[in-house]
Amino acid sequence: MAGAQVPAATFERRVVRSGAEHHYLRVRLELPDGGARPNAAQFKQLVVSALRELHGEVGAALPVDVLTYEEKTLSAILRVISSGLVKLWSALTLLGFYQNRRCAFRVLQTSPFLLALSGNSRELVLD
Repeated sequence: MAGAQVPAATFERRVVRSGAEHHYLRVRLELPDGGARPNAAQFKQLVVSALRELHGEVGAALPVDVLTYEEKTLSAILRVISSGLVKLWSALTLLGFYQNRRCAFRVLQTSPFLLALSGNSRELVLD
């Protein structure tokens, strides 16, 4: 008993990956200086240029779809393959200019399920 060793604690790392093929992001473009508001095509081009600026041509080739876009609020729902979620999120976060004016993307919600973006419990009004 005096020479018996106590087994060391074991550590097991488990990584659970989502099986979802796509991720969805609800984003909003903020233009503090006002000015021209992009239409849907210009918004998509802005997303692609943000990817190109940070990740080069490989990033620009990432398939991103603009599912909905509201020009009035400058908000959109984007769909991206799950493996490209971090690239898209980082590119949008680091984008700082649109047409030589300051801008910022805010990622409001993200989910592997489109239905999860249909409502926001923080904005729920109960009667």
